[in-house]
Amino acid sequence: MARDLTASVVVFLVAMPLCMGIAIASGVPPEKGLITGIIGGIVVGALAGSPLQVSGPAAGLAVIVFELVRDQGLSALGPILMLAGLIQVVAGIFRLGGWFRAISPAVVHGMLAGIGVLIVIGQFHVLFDEKPLSSGLENLMAMPGRLLGLSPDLRAAELALILGLTTIAVMIGWEKLRPASLKLVPGALLGVVAATMVAWLLGLDVTKVAVPENIAAAVSLPQSGFLSQFANPAVLTAALAIAFIASAETLLSAAAVDRMHDGVRTDYNKELRAQGVGNLLCGAAGALPMTGVIVRSSANVQAGATTRLSAILHGVWILGFVALLPWLLREIPMAALGAVLVVTGMRLVNFNHARHLLKDYGVLPALIWAVTLTLVVAEDLLTGVLVGIALSLLELLPHVRRLKLKVDAHDDADGRTISLVGAATFVALPRLSAKLDAVPGGAPVRLDLTRCSAVDHTCAELLRDWSARRRASGSEVAFDGATGRLAALAA
Repeated sequence: MARDLTASVVVFLVAMPLCMGIAIASGVPPEKGLITGIIGGIVVGALAGSPLQVSGPAAGLAVIVFELVRDQGLSALGPILMLAGLIQVVAGIFRLGGWFRAISPAVVHGMLAGIGVLIVIGQFHVLFDEKPLSSGLENLMAMPGRLLGLSPDLRAAELALILGLTTIAVMIGWEKLRPASLKLVPGALLGVVAATMVAWLLGLDVTKVAVPENIAAAVSLPQSGFLSQFANPAVLTAALAIAFIASAETLLSAAAVDRMHDGVRTDYNKELRAQGVGNLLCGAAGALPMTGVIVRSSANVQAGATTRLSAILHGVWILGFVALLPWLLREIPMAALGAVLVVTGMRLVNFNHARHLLKDYGVLPALIWAVTLTLVVAEDLLTGVLVGIALSLLELLPHVRRLKLKVDAHDDADGRTISLVGAATFVALPRLSAKLDAVPGGAPVRLDLTRCSAVDHTCAELLRDWSARRRASGSEVAFDGATGRLAALAA
């Protein structure tokens, strides 16, 4: 109880600037992100299948929401989220959670990198007290003009840029120099506090965050006629896109959180149902979509949380803060939140992952990563993801006549043996993952790959992560017949 209480405060401090910043990056008022954070904490935290994951507005959906609000208006977001949430609930009921883990890591990381680029080039303009333009390419083309338009006279744009750079300097400086005893104090919070104090003390005339006096005023309940929007094909397409991307990001985040602790593992279908309920409520309240988010979740684990209570309490703290201290939020410069998102976006662009794909798995996975990233930036998020998935199907061509994988698990005197017979491709990943997750903790495991004809990079990454987690917890893992990309695991 005490550890969950202290962890919840840490997560609350991390979540506050991100909730507002992601809302602004999505083209909606900041209070919409706070409402999503409250629902993600209190409701989804209570229902979650991933005990230590924290849910809320995610940078990964900011771009698609921005485009939806721009093209269809804010009123369309509610029906889209309600339908997306319903799709997630149904997917969880029919136990489809494992299939989202079968998405190629190259597609997922390419998507995240593309989102990171879009966030950086969009929020770059917020640093100058301006709004982002309507597309990634337009934002990119306008960046030199912003810099060349700077003047020695300290007007709003120059003052906002100074505040944004101050935020970034404090964030990065704190994360590099902070003492071990204060490692849980988030740099983003200190950066925003520093910029806010400078703006307040000097009385700088820059754009500030606008939040209502009463958080209840930010709730936009469905209006008459909203049911008719469900017949709009654009609404259905958008709902499918949000449900797919939010589910993939949530379940991949949950898998990453599982690697950080030795406690209860994630029930992916239960987590998917909880996320669906959360997005249904966010749609009904007119808020932002939610996912499980790795930044807040990792802070939760590092702060020592042990149960779902921490995530629930962080939602309570957000609610209490915005209900009692809205005047304080209105002192925050928009440029400070833009700076937080610039740093967040830069961290999503992980070129090390592309190098890892090229070195360990060859040209095709690295190409999938690059194409997905490029299309997300140049076209849109859904196009990039769908083309990436289509390219990942090329990995099946060499094994098209022998795609079936038999996974046999049995106990013997030396522990449990799991034998793979056939081609281990992403098509078989849900079944393989279920067998691996069913192994009791602490039991020695031997994976027999002598009759496994091929392992694609999606299954190889699953085996790497699973074996590393087992060994980190003190369990013995042995590989028989591991060759090529898995040979290092057998050493």
